[in-house]
Amino acid sequence: MSVSLDSTLLEGLISFFLLVGAAFALIGSIGLMRLPDFYLRLHGPAKATTLGVGGIIIGSVIFFSTQGDGLSLHELLIALFLFITAPVSAHIVAKAALHLRLEAVERTRGKPWENDLVKADHEAKAAVAEGRFVTESVSDHMRRIDDPK
Repeated sequence: MSVSLDSTLLEGLISFFLLVGAAFALIGSIGLMRLPDFYLRLHGPAKATTLGVGGIIIGSVIFFSTQGDGLSLHELLIALFLFITAPVSAHIVAKAALHLRLEAVERTRGKPWENDLVKADHEAKAAVAEGRFVTESVSDHMRRIDDPK
């Protein structure tokens, strides 16, 4: 009788993690599809989908670890790789979007690039005036990128 209860409890725990993981993955996918601009859309796969895959992997670790082979390290390595690479790749994609100056909707909060570009441009012009080695200002650089000859 206790084997059946333990088995039912274990199956319930595995099902819980699979359902929570699937729900996060679904929410992340819907966010990717429905959010209005690139910067908001980036949060769907970077955050919710990572948690979704994490939940599914936890369910998989529990299932395969109870099958008699001991702790399953394959899934733990997948989770470690996922949790390291997802934020790094999202950061790189966001930096590329900032460099390309992709449009953002008005309700997107925290637009630091507008002030940073102005500040960097002033610093570059001050460095040129002082004789420090600076090849061009930020605005000249951005103008050159926008209008290649």
